[in-house]
Amino acid sequence: MGFSTDAIHAGQTADDVTGAVITPLYQTSTYKQDELGKHKGYEYGRTQNLTREALEKNIAVLEKGKYGIAFASGLAATHALMSLVKSGDHIIVSNNVYGGTYRLFEQNLTDFGLEYSWVDISELSNIENAIKENTRMIFVETPTNPMLVLTDLKGVAAIAKKNNMQTVCDNTFMSPYFQNPLDWGIDIVLHSTTKYINGHSDVIGGMIVTSDDKVHERIRYIQNAAGGVPSPFDCWLVLRATKTLAVRMKQHDENARVFADFLVASGAAKKVIYPGLDSHPQYELAKKQMRGFGGMVSADFGTFEKAKKVLNNVNVFTLAESLGGVESLICHPASMTHASIPKEERESFGLTDSLVRFSVGIEDIEDLIKDVERALG
Repeated sequence: MGFSTDAIHAGQTADDVTGAVITPLYQTSTYKQDELGKHKGYEYGRTQNLTREALEKNIAVLEKGKYGIAFASGLAATHALMSLVKSGDHIIVSNNVYGGTYRLFEQNLTDFGLEYSWVDISELSNIENAIKENTRMIFVETPTNPMLVLTDLKGVAAIAKKNNMQTVCDNTFMSPYFQNPLDWGIDIVLHSTTKYINGHSDVIGGMIVTSDDKVHERIRYIQNAAGGVPSPFDCWLVLRATKTLAVRMKQHDENARVFADFLVASGAAKKVIYPGLDSHPQYELAKKQMRGFGGMVSADFGTFEKAKKVLNNVNVFTLAESLGGVESLICHPASMTHASIPKEERESFGLTDSLVRFSVGIEDIEDLIKDVERALG
């Protein structure tokens, strides 16, 4: 089936009792058992929920994977992934990832004996040079947040296979509509479903997708044993949202291309970063492994004062954390999403105090452009 058809139908069938077209909201914590040891496949809400199962199947199909495992947040999903490694193991990570990922890895999980190397994974040779005897996993985010640096997924998968390591790709920025890491040999895909997959800024959630039976078995166990599951209502909302994922992503992409061109033409920013600009150092890789360029644009305005002027004076863009909603958001990563990363480390990969991150929504693009023009003026 095509993407839009799968988004609307995968994992969902009409309700057996009423024929309801929309998957019901099974808002229950437990289930009646017919007799001791005999039930209908459902025992307890943390372990099984039909609404959650429908969402998991839906996103697994969209990511071209075999299994989906849902969590209460993207970070809950990321934390569950670390159950695949053990104390003493070494993980190679993109040096520019979401600040919450950095905080979880570097400021929490190192206390439990995990070792992380933060590497510029835009160059595959940097990965090979970082491999140690105890390296067990490569964790990439592509494009990265917020520098929009790309990683060659096929190349990463080849390195990992040669060295008997697992690979994880955070695909939040692209969504399954524009990128499918499993197709390039990656073992596990991670999403903050809070962002583009839900797209309406009203849910916190996470998802892991894989086709590996052993990975699925372990992560499914952790989902139940640690209990970081999303509520049935949150699952129902995200399942509702995936039905419009294709049309939303098309508009995000169309608007962001025009918006990035506007920023370049205006000369207002010292540097504009967007994978769809031919000035992007990995523009050719973007065209190869992505089916679009997404809705995220970053711009370095040269000074914090100028960045602050933009951040404080927009009206259509909303100054807020998060991204991927239908409404346009603007963010100052250095003090908001990536504040947990030390200043020296942030600046080493270009995340300066003058950098602004735009999550370009699906409003009329003329209004978004005029909004920034007014803020600059």
